Amino acid sequence: MFSRIVGTVLERAGETVRVEAGGLAYDVVLPPSIATKVPDSGAPVTLEIYAHFALDGNAGRYTFFGFTNGIEREFFEALLSVASIGPKSAARAFSAPMGRIARAIDEGDHAFLKSLPGIGQQKARDIVAKLQGKVARFLLIQDAPQRVVPDKPPMPEFASEALAVLLQLAYKRVEAETMIAETLERAPDVRDAETLLSEIYRQRKATGTPA
Repeated sequence: MFSRIVGTVLERAGETVRVEAGGLAYDVVLPPSIATKVPDSGAPVTLEIYAHFALDGNAGRYTFFGFTNGIEREFFEALLSVASIGPKSAARAFSAPMGRIARAIDEGDHAFLKSLPGIGQQKARDIVAKLQGKVARFLLIQDAPQRVVPDKPPMPEFASEALAVLLQLAYKRVEAETMIAETLERAPDVRDAETLLSEIYRQRKATGTPA
């Protein structure tokens, strides 16, 4: 099983990111505090991977959890060493920076741990009992700056319809969004998806850009 993905972000849906690597696309679950550091669609990305396999009846399914460095993945694995914490619970609880959670564990701060999603009184006690005195390495890391997302005006509904069509036609999201934005800037009177798509095609044909 692989432990790292180096590729390009295709799209994001909440805290799941789809990464294209080697001609394949992988859905990777990002803990909340990690998701803020992962770039938007179209950008290159490197993620350290924790793979979890679960049986569902006669079928099995892998879930991939992503991290921006190996220390974050080790901290996630440390949380998993607590008997009452599973991968989904650990990912949800990883909603604060790693250093802050590690400090709460080291100091026995049950109140802070209880404030993390999915962690109640008993799980907070279990985490401290298992990991207190064992998190020094996680306290030393400098948290990377969070991804700054610039404010964007909402896309008109007809433009969202056109975007869905372009994605089905195998355009990358960032490319499709750019085409739509540039077309609406040149033709602000467009008010429906069909006209928008026609205008995009007309402009690409005029510039000699392959459709």
